[in-house]
Amino acid sequence: MDLKQTRRSFLRTAPLAAAAVSLPLSEKFAVAATTPEPFQLFKADKLADAMAKLHTTPGNENLYDSKTLPMTVVMTREEKKAGKEFEWHEGRDHVFQILEGSTTYELGGTPANGRNTKPGEWLAPTSAGATSVTVFKGDMLVIPRGTPHKRITETSVTFILISSTGSVQG
Repeated sequence: MDLKQTRRSFLRTAPLAAAAVSLPLSEKFAVAATTPEPFQLFKADKLADAMAKLHTTPGNENLYDSKTLPMTVVMTREEKKAGKEFEWHEGRDHVFQILEGSTTYELGGTPANGRNTKPGEWLAPTSAGATSVTVFKGDMLVIPRGTPHKRITETSVTFILISSTGSVQG
């Protein structure tokens, strides 16, 4: 990772983030005038139960799928699995928190021979210049919308995925 490029990207976006923080809440989120959705608390025992269930049967456990907020929270466990192609999304960002194990992501680059699979969703067999990053227990990875990515899990990994959806307001 080029630290100069990272700092440059941060310095370009920091003023935008500061401006967004200063906006009134009503301008940050276009939320209908309905009863607010209640907060969600995920107690350690609920998360441990979900993890135990996934150890028995790897897959996904939907922890939170909001009807009004543009986000989902899913706990996933996978074993010896690899994405066949790079994917990227026009309207979704990902935050991965690794709970157990490790996995490798190939991130970024320039996708070749990409194809649109459904509105806002893309796949490509390769992405020239992608960076390989291995994440371990305790690591967090943020993948902004539009970033090509694929995951390769050689042994096993358990993670929480928070996905934000919807369009970015400018």
